[in-house]
Amino acid sequence: MLDKSDILYEDNHIIAVNKKPSQIVQGDKTGDAPLSDFVKQYIKEKYGKPGEVFLGTVHRIDRPVSGVVLFARTSKALTRLNELFRTKEIQKTYWAVVRERPLAEAGTLVHYLKKNEAQNRSKAYETETAGALRSELDYKLIASSAAYFLLEIHPHTGRHHQIRVQLSSMGCPIKGDTKYGFKRGNEDASIHLHARSVEFVHPVTKQNVKITAQAPNEVLWNEFSRLTANKQNA
Repeated sequence: MLDKSDILYEDNHIIAVNKKPSQIVQGDKTGDAPLSDFVKQYIKEKYGKPGEVFLGTVHRIDRPVSGVVLFARTSKALTRLNELFRTKEIQKTYWAVVRERPLAEAGTLVHYLKKNEAQNRSKAYETETAGALRSELDYKLIASSAAYFLLEIHPHTGRHHQIRVQLSSMGCPIKGDTKYGFKRGNEDASIHLHARSVEFVHPVTKQNVKITAQAPNEVLWNEFSRLTANKQNA
């Protein structure tokens, strides 16, 4: 189901939702109801729309990941948002919780990622490799607790499992991400990776839009949300 509080932004062209870790964005082989279906139902009920509701999926985030997901409410908005993603004119910010402190508190990671379709995982190489795609992100340590560290991530490319595999490759697997080296999974099958915000020029109004998603209501996320809020207010 979709709670009204999950809606982060809404106008005639775009709707943005704070995805829960357990949700899938689009239908897959599990047969579970996707987030897109719940958003369509929300629009249908709110505006009393008869028949099928148009909703374009602009991008996806992995099932165990939480945070901002954008949808287009018109075909024109879908075309234009797709172009913004293609030309990298949408700035995406992620939060990731890791147990190991990175050697450098900030830096840029460049790897060449190759996807294994059968295993649904990617492998990172340090140098150009046949079939591998160049992947780049910036990271910065922004908070720390007694046992964990919060990294802010700005990906420059959008590869399969990019943040997960690149952080693992520098010795900092994401909490709960057993697929990429963390020793123990989270009880709810989530991983501590959160799509924190997206920022872009609205494809129709041409106004600057920044959409920010609150991290999940969970002990560690709540601690880091409080620490970052205190730092901003200091």
